Amino acid sequence: MGKNILQVTDLKDMLNKTGKLYGDKPGYKIKLGEGKYKTYTHKEIRDMINYLGTALISLGLKDKRIAVIGENRYEWELAYLSVVCGTGIVVPLDRSLPPNELEELVERSEVEAIFYSRKYEDTIEKIKYNDKNKLKHLISMDSDIHKEGIYSEKELIEKGKELVNAGNREFIDAKINPEEMNIMLFTSGTTSKSKVVALSHKNLVSNLMDFASILDINSSDRILSFLPLHHVFECTVGMLYSLYIGAERSFCEGIRHIVENLNEYKTTFASFVPAIYESMYKNIMKTLEKEGKLEQVKELTQKCKDKSMEEKKEIFKDIHNIFGGNVRLFISGAAALDKEVEQAFRDWGINLCQGYGLTETSPVIGVETNENFRVGSIGKPLPHIEAKVEDVNEEGMGELVVKGPNIMLGYYQDEEATKEVLKDGWFYTGDLAKIDEDGYIFICGRKKSVIVLKNGKNIFPEEMENLVNKIEGVKESFIFGRQKSDDKEDIKINVKIIFDRDIMKEAYKVETDEEIYKVLADKIKDINKIMPKYKAIRGIIISEEPLIKTTTNKIKRQANLELI
Repeated sequence: MGKNILQVTDLKDMLNKTGKLYGDKPGYKIKLGEGKYKTYTHKEIRDMINYLGTALISLGLKDKRIAVIGENRYEWELAYLSVVCGTGIVVPLDRSLPPNELEELVERSEVEAIFYSRKYEDTIEKIKYNDKNKLKHLISMDSDIHKEGIYSEKELIEKGKELVNAGNREFIDAKINPEEMNIMLFTSGTTSKSKVVALSHKNLVSNLMDFASILDINSSDRILSFLPLHHVFECTVGMLYSLYIGAERSFCEGIRHIVENLNEYKTTFASFVPAIYESMYKNIMKTLEKEGKLEQVKELTQKCKDKSMEEKKEIFKDIHNIFGGNVRLFISGAAALDKEVEQAFRDWGINLCQGYGLTETSPVIGVETNENFRVGSIGKPLPHIEAKVEDVNEEGMGELVVKGPNIMLGYYQDEEATKEVLKDGWFYTGDLAKIDEDGYIFICGRKKSVIVLKNGKNIFPEEMENLVNKIEGVKESFIFGRQKSDDKEDIKINVKIIFDRDIMKEAYKVETDEEIYKVLADKIKDINKIMPKYKAIRGIIISEEPLIKTTTNKIKRQANLELI
């Protein structure tokens, strides 16, 4: 390690200390229109947070709960920080929830104010007139002025500025208790009603400091924000980390604009989900094939295996240039990254590292780095986190349990659920993992979704779905176990495949469901050939209807089973 890490006790302390260090450096680069940008310095960002917080307190919101909902944008970040650094408790809401679920969360969290973007206007205004919630103030991220009982975030910043200039220091001097709940996060619950994770300042800053001690990203870096900010991963590793190290931050305009935004903002660091890297990889391979360079690149990759990342970067410059030529680090989180993709990026000198964490752990538990790297692993635990596996089977696999200052306070008002996962300070992740002799963690799959066969063998649906999803024309798949009626003990592995009719037609010249089924059945036979016999897929269902998923794109296994 040996890095000198700036010690901070809470997020307010973090903003104050780093504001002094990086005040003049660019903090946000915001696109106003084609070729037009506005830059905010770190000092300006911290001033706006102080002004907005002061205005919120003047509205009577001290120690109250305040929600934030909207796309990734700097107004969202200012709102979050102005609540959490001296006003009250912040409740980031999932922007992809349907209106009825949002309404329920607003009631459950007892928020008294909500920041929202234009897209949520109708929903939020309807919710306001519901007697079951405590909403008093609506704050729009988009309107320039207060109108019809709705505040404008911009105008509140101006109002707060006047108050601060007149000597109001209620927000600026607010004391933070780093040990108490200041952040309420709803989990996306793949199995049950969402729980509320209670996090403290200490949880988040411990994760920030640990992260900074192993990652070589600093104030000269430019970070692109893509993953939803209400997820604690983007919130900690994106927003808070950018502010902590004094980096410049920009916002991605959407999934179709990723490559273009990486180029225009000269991005050096970004985090995406595996599906994004997998699609980048496919596109690169297709382009190389079209240009007749695929074999040449494959040979070159083999030749350069032992070269340093810097040397590879020079050799595979054309591939780096696709992403703007400045990327120093890509992090993959939220699900397992395909080993082939991970290996390819690293072979080309692109530093792609897997990270792993949960909302309950604020979130990062482990992340690969250039020094600590092993394909397929999520690296080693962060410096102040202990990890071990419990109830280990003969293959060395057990449930991953972790301990550290980043572990949540508990599930809010749910003692039962808290007791299930927190035992003697250890958090039970619900993920099955192996830890090798050097301390690298390999995640195998969710404990709840594992299929246990008669012979005691475990099958991880996620691992097999990954293989099926590689078939051209397959959008997604769902692996499940089915008992044969005459043999209670014997479970056969089945798959439900969601296909793309246009791609099937283009790739295999097939049109009818029967023809499509036949092509997919042949592809499954090929997969079965490389599988141990017990893992072979015995039954196939095909459909064009998407699988039922959570807002974080995880398959709801029980709900999908009930449809079959």
